[in-house]
Amino acid sequence: MDILKLGKTDSLSISYYMSTISHYGEESLTNVEDVVIKKNPYLEMSEFGWTIDPVGLRITLRQLYDRYEMPIYIVENGFGCDDVMNENGEIIDDYRIDYMRKHILEMKNAINEGVDCRGYLAWGPIDILSSRANMNKRYGMIYVNRSNDDLKDLKRIKKKSFEWYKHVIETNGEEL
Repeated sequence: MDILKLGKTDSLSISYYMSTISHYGEESLTNVEDVVIKKNPYLEMSEFGWTIDPVGLRITLRQLYDRYEMPIYIVENGFGCDDVMNENGEIIDDYRIDYMRKHILEMKNAINEGVDCRGYLAWGPIDILSSRANMNKRYGMIYVNRSNDDLKDLKRIKKKSFEWYKHVIETNGEEL
């Protein structure tokens, strides 16, 4: 405990996917005991019931930086959906690109407002099993050819978002 008391972190790392609102006495969107999550009527929701709130990321970054005055890294941000391969064997995930673009723009706005945000990482590069939705909810920019019940050939296929994000990295976020 003495060593921990003497230690000091150099930066903060956050995961951000959505914002929530709560209200006492209302039916919850979750089944977590004692947590009442209310649908925000002003925000879009994903097919899995998560709000899409890029401005919430900017607000979060500002609040954390105002409170701790430390560099911040966004180490998780992404959009889970049921990606479907088209007849040409492509996954055109424009919804993921739109989500990430808007969140990166709000991160840039926070930086322009004085937040020392030093990095952005998408979750995740490749489709993995989601804890609740198995393979139906995919976050990756690389598709894994399998279903919940069938491993198939496990072939990896780059989604449209892969090339988009690669370009974002190549241009250091200047071209979204």
